[in-house]
Amino acid sequence: MTVTQPARPAPAAPGRVPFPTVDEVSLHCTDPLEPETVHIELHFPGRFEPERLRTALAEAARRHPRFQQRKAGSRWWHRRYQWQVTAEADVDPVSFLAAGPGVLEAARERTMTDCPPLDAAPPVRIEAVETEDGGTVLMTTVNHTAMDGPSCLRVLATAAEAYAGGGPQAPPAGGTGSGGTRPKAAPAAPPSPPPAAGRSGPTRPARIAGDTSAPGTGNGLLLLDLPAPRRTSYGATVNDQLLVATCLTAARWNRAHGARTAPVRLTMPVDNRARESAGMLIGNGTRLTEVGFDPGERTDAEALTGGESPDRAAVERLLRATMARTHALKSEPSRPLGLYGALLTAPVLPVGVRGVLARTLRSTAAPLMSTTLLSNLGRIVYPLDFGPAGRPSAVWVSAPSRMPRGLAITAASTAGRLHLAIRYSRALLDHAAAVRIGELMQQGLAACVEDTGAAGDPA
Repeated sequence: MTVTQPARPAPAAPGRVPFPTVDEVSLHCTDPLEPETVHIELHFPGRFEPERLRTALAEAARRHPRFQQRKAGSRWWHRRYQWQVTAEADVDPVSFLAAGPGVLEAARERTMTDCPPLDAAPPVRIEAVETEDGGTVLMTTVNHTAMDGPSCLRVLATAAEAYAGGGPQAPPAGGTGSGGTRPKAAPAAPPSPPPAAGRSGPTRPARIAGDTSAPGTGNGLLLLDLPAPRRTSYGATVNDQLLVATCLTAARWNRAHGARTAPVRLTMPVDNRARESAGMLIGNGTRLTEVGFDPGERTDAEALTGGESPDRAAVERLLRATMARTHALKSEPSRPLGLYGALLTAPVLPVGVRGVLARTLRSTAAPLMSTTLLSNLGRIVYPLDFGPAGRPSAVWVSAPSRMPRGLAITAASTAGRLHLAIRYSRALLDHAAAVRIGELMQQGLAACVEDTGAAGDPA
């Protein structure tokens, strides 16, 4: 079956686009032992038609030309790397896998180990894995040097519109997991932040304690399917609760392992792009901010980390302080990787020299890198309705987890559920350790919500 679309002119596609700051730094610091991949996993109740899906993805690429790009050839003395936007795909990014024992797990493992190359457009791989119950899992692997998770989700949403044979998909009544804009509540004004709230000094942060019986290479992944938290009566958002739960997880984990529990510092990507726009910037469009949890919380350290579960009154105090921090950080303008990133990628020196400087700086600054990364995509605002294949019942996204952090937590919400992906470096943690970290994360979230419910089960 083919897709019926109204005739419209193709968007203008630039032939060459210089690498932005994030793309260049990512390329310089690529490590083949820990591939720079973004994993996106969508679970659908029905089956897909192969050619119809390929046609829909081609239409999505036509509407979002930057999806279909490859790295142009370069030499070390060039002043810039460039993306070359192509009119046609160099490779077919879609493959279909029949249901069978271990097929889904193997496809998920490939998202951790096999990074799509940058020299063939698009730098994305989509494996449609059929399940025994008649459903399909779209397992998508993205080269993070080329684009981030929200960009690829926008393209997949456009492909869903094309696959279903209609125009932009409007959100249904109720809105959970649907298209349109993000919901905007009117919480109580957060308290005034104390001086330098949330800003990180040069203090060396706590590092996640290692726990593995046999250190390996690459990343591992744990998926959790939990009830979606609600905003508290005093205005703490789900993002605030995720930040506090991650802080508690790191501190309690380190205390159990006899390691340093403070200061915990979290890297939090902030993405201000409009999701509903068909012209959304495709690429790496987030900026990184850091949220610090010290020294203001030292007086509550025992209450937060000493018992079998965190003290709820201390957690509320931490949540209120976190509200002030995130309010201040999100309102501040900043460059994607700060001033140093902008200077490091300025086209003054050749790219080969800048690459040496970038790797040297990353190695030198490794002790000062944050404790871990928390990326909250929020409620997935797209219906992702693929017609006969249905809408996704679960959406997991995970960001790369490289040492020295070695741990990245990514959250997304859809259909009233919170889908957490805990991605870890196998040099730091094994799967059993990741399961225990997942349990601590669930305890932290349960301590944040005012009306606690079931914490959920690992998927």
